[in-house]
Amino acid sequence: MTAYVALLRGVNVGGRTVPMAELRRTFDDLGLTQVQTYIQSGNVVFRSPRGAAKVAAEIESRLRRDFGTEIRVLVRTGDQLQNLVRRNPLVRGSRDESKLHVTFLAEVPASARGASLDGASFLPDEFRLLGREVYLHCPNGYGKTKINNAFFERTLGVAATTRNWKTVTTLATMSAG
Repeated sequence: MTAYVALLRGVNVGGRTVPMAELRRTFDDLGLTQVQTYIQSGNVVFRSPRGAAKVAAEIESRLRRDFGTEIRVLVRTGDQLQNLVRRNPLVRGSRDESKLHVTFLAEVPASARGASLDGASFLPDEFRLLGREVYLHCPNGYGKTKINNAFFERTLGVAATTRNWKTVTTLATMSAG
């Protein structure tokens, strides 16, 4: 059984509230095991023998049926999430970890789109695109940055969802145990 983390895009944002107890029930009904949610923003840790792409499609379909809305689901294995935590290029020195975030991408963006990003334009905010993740450091807060989720979706042409560093590290720990 593989440990997975499902990251639901836009849940409990802009009126798209999904009660966590109902969300857990939806995952249970799909035959996913050891289902746990973390905070009210669409983070679910679970186990399944099925592959990530298959389980993501099943979850999206079931959410559409159960909640009557399109909710994009990005899935990472527990191992992928733990690797992501270890390789964050922006964790260094005495940097305030409350200013770190990760934008998860549905797929690796086209290389031309990724190459078009100019990080120097957004200082003091920083970002690094590595595969299907964008690591962010926003010293003035994520709420004030221009390099937000909508920016990356528009610029890279892929669906995305962003989590703060505390949530990312907690989900990595939950999916390890």
